[in-house]
Amino acid sequence: MPTPVAVKKLRPNAKLPTYGSEFAAGADLYACLDAPVTVAPHETVLVPTGLSLEIPVGWAGLVYARSGLASKRNLAPANKVGVIDPDYRGEVMVSLHNHGTTPQTVEPGERVAQLVLTPYLTAQFFEAEALSDTVRGQGGFGSTGTK
Repeated sequence: MPTPVAVKKLRPNAKLPTYGSEFAAGADLYACLDAPVTVAPHETVLVPTGLSLEIPVGWAGLVYARSGLASKRNLAPANKVGVIDPDYRGEVMVSLHNHGTTPQTVEPGERVAQLVLTPYLTAQFFEAEALSDTVRGQGGFGSTGTK
């Protein structure tokens, strides 16, 4: 059963998120632009969606790259994964970064990212004198091997 999420259009040409297939986890977010925007190589541009969301408490909206846009045109969110908290009511923006060497143009109404809604847990952090031992211990990056 889908989780209801209230969406407010901030501009008339804004498009509600849509799912590309029956079992898609991510809903496409659309660029709400009056004119095309060119993203220069290694540049980041904030692309408006024209939408504000009321994400339910206990849920977060995670903004991910669209795989085709990232792999074919080198355009992906600069922050890798954007997090929309349930108490945020501002416009959802996509910080689209051009990882490539050629300029890329984003057209009005183009799908620029995908939104995944997910429940989350919060923690109660507390200071401890010691932590339990594990086999891995203090092994950091790459400490578990490559195979």
